[in-house]
Amino acid sequence: MALGRGSACRGQLTKGIILLLCLIFSQHETIQAATHVVGGRHGWTFNVVDWPTGKTFYAGDVLVFKYNPLFHNVVAVDSDGYNNCTISSDAKELKSGKDRITLSTGTSYFICSRFDHCTVGMKIAVTAV
Repeated sequence: MALGRGSACRGQLTKGIILLLCLIFSQHETIQAATHVVGGRHGWTFNVVDWPTGKTFYAGDVLVFKYNPLFHNVVAVDSDGYNNCTISSDAKELKSGKDRITLSTGTSYFICSRFDHCTVGMKIAVTAV
């Protein structure tokens, strides 16, 4: 049975739409994720405790901690460690000066454990939805 005029065009249009939809759906997660430099242009430094205020974070977003590794570090802690500026014995210290952390749903807590930096506001709590 012969197809009418325009059949080939409709077939290619349908393939094009399917391809476009596949591209959109494959990029959905990438489009959603954002990268946040902690502390903005000043980076991970003193008095950043309020930096997350007014910002919306999503699971999959990436926090970038930029700092001088001679003086600072980043340690993921629990709420007790955040409130009391303490770290557990199994806590992982990041110290590259350009650390990247992907957020999970819930609240994540980070402190600088060097010297008394946490007690002077070098800590953040970030809640991702």
